[in-house]
Amino acid sequence: MGSAKWALPALLLGAVGIAFGPLFVRLAEVGPTTSAFYRMALSLPLLLIWLSLENDRARPSQPPKTGREKATLILAGLFFTIDLAIWHWSITLTSVANSTLFANAAPIFVTLGGFLLFGQRFRPLFLVGLVVAILGAVLLMGDSVTIGGTHLLGDGLAVLAAVFYAAYMMTLSRLRARFSTATIMSWSGAVSSLGLLLLALLGGERLLPETAAGWAALMGLALMAQLGGQSLIAYAFAHLPAAFGAVALLLQPALAGALAWVFLGEPLTFQSLSGGAIILLGILLARKGSR
Repeated sequence: MGSAKWALPALLLGAVGIAFGPLFVRLAEVGPTTSAFYRMALSLPLLLIWLSLENDRARPSQPPKTGREKATLILAGLFFTIDLAIWHWSITLTSVANSTLFANAAPIFVTLGGFLLFGQRFRPLFLVGLVVAILGAVLLMGDSVTIGGTHLLGDGLAVLAAVFYAAYMMTLSRLRARFSTATIMSWSGAVSSLGLLLLALLGGERLLPETAAGWAALMGLALMAQLGGQSLIAYAFAHLPAAFGAVALLLQPALAGALAWVFLGEPLTFQSLSGGAIILLGILLARKGSR
């Protein structure tokens, strides 16, 4: 299952990878659900090659053997599919800032799920870190967030997306005790590719980008956000508590803002920089308070 000492660096590097997602979605020349489909479908062949090479080793990874194991792997893929689809839908009904903020409520639901479903107990310092990190995320995007009015449906969908991403992370954490990163990512990728393609077709979205730049953006989305970012996160979840992992991933919107500043010329304000610093403080506190 890999070395535990690399888990936290892998998680933070995975956050960098998924932070490229909004940038590539902005540059893609297809609809939001279609871009999510390409994110999964273009990464899937490389994941299957990775899985094949892993199985050729002297100590191959264990494939799922029982119906329950296969069902759990499929469930993880379905959770991730619904998360992406609902989040992209929410972007069309509310502001990007609102959608990003509410979708990043996943740590709250991971913590609640761990407590209510699995009887997990959390140290006070971890809970303080969780609150601090969330407050940092609110400050980070506070200038652009608008509560109420016509945004309510989109905001609600973003919160629902956070619920499904929390379910994905909790399922992922338990799967990593049994399966390799390549196994989980391959199964999840196959399930999500089929589900997202169906949703894109039902939504009547354009399926093909018009230029080479559009294809390059989709390939970047698949390689950076999915193959790189999500695979590193899956690796890390074998060694880190799911609740802490979810808190650490709150770094993603801060990194996305920095990338938008570098590549798209979007300004960085003192408030956004302060929010990013508070998120880092919250992550450090949550790490110290994790079991």
